[in-house]
Amino acid sequence: MSTPADTPVSRRLANVKRIIVVLAGKGGVGKSSVSAQLALCLHRAGKRVGVLDIDLTGPSVPRMLGLDGSGVHQSSMGWVPVYADGQTTRLACMSVGFLLKRKEDSVVWRGPKKNAMIRQFLSDVAWGELDFLILDTPPVRAILSHVAQVVCLLTTPIYALAGTSDEHLSMMEHLAPVADRMSSIIVTTPQAVALADAAKCLSFTRAVSLPVLGLIENMSGYACPCCGEISNVFSTGGGKAMAEREGLRFLGSLPVDTDLVTLLDAAEGQHHELPPEDSAAVFPLLHRYERTTSFKLFNAAVTHLLDVVQPDSAAPEPAT
Repeated sequence: MSTPADTPVSRRLANVKRIIVVLAGKGGVGKSSVSAQLALCLHRAGKRVGVLDIDLTGPSVPRMLGLDGSGVHQSSMGWVPVYADGQTTRLACMSVGFLLKRKEDSVVWRGPKKNAMIRQFLSDVAWGELDFLILDTPPVRAILSHVAQVVCLLTTPIYALAGTSDEHLSMMEHLAPVADRMSSIIVTTPQAVALADAAKCLSFTRAVSLPVLGLIENMSGYACPCCGEISNVFSTGGGKAMAEREGLRFLGSLPVDTDLVTLLDAAEGQHHELPPEDSAAVFPLLHRYERTTSFKLFNAAVTHLLDVVQPDSAAPEPAT
């Protein structure tokens, strides 16, 4: 019989040094693109990275990493993840999108089946040794109105977060034995509606004692594809103000970047239709990403992040 610290999930993730959960309070704020960019920048920094897409009803990471149409294979060690960087095998990905017969198929599952799928992803995927495992999650949809009822949430069954999406509850329950290696990043856009939902997301992290590495303000302005100048088409600065108000690290503002949108939104096979200078690269997707305006901004944020948390260190305390 397994102990709380000895479960199939804890054994499977024994060689994963750090787990970063990417969260957003609402859909459409670019959370998956942030997850993809985080993986690319960590890979560029020489880290071994895995991306687990647990947004079961809207898996978009495979497309963003140029992996649409890939399949998952079974080995004696478990499910083999799909590698975005080919034979280098330092950027692994797993998603329910790889399991669908057609990528247009919807995933219509009730809570118990979602819970079983997440448990299987966490316990059966043969990640090997990773410096970082990035979890791309669905939006945290609900207000946590009874935070006081949540006591020792990471070491007891989760029942008190009524309304929060099934994926988050399952994730936190199964990852309880490795909670000391977990932290999170919150993604928002500068508009007031998105910030209000980001506050609910922050409430979730505090309720479950999940450390927050920082907050990213996405879609903050527009980057000109010709000169790179950033214009504030929408409001800006809301994410930074929230970070200061809540005592969070502000990891930076990312503009709407048409080059990044084109790159991450490429249809299946388009990542392989590259000019000679890109196709000759070891990792063509990363090579193209390095030429976007977003890369310069996001890589600076990741460099700061690595100063705060190294793979071998314990989960950091929230910024004050």
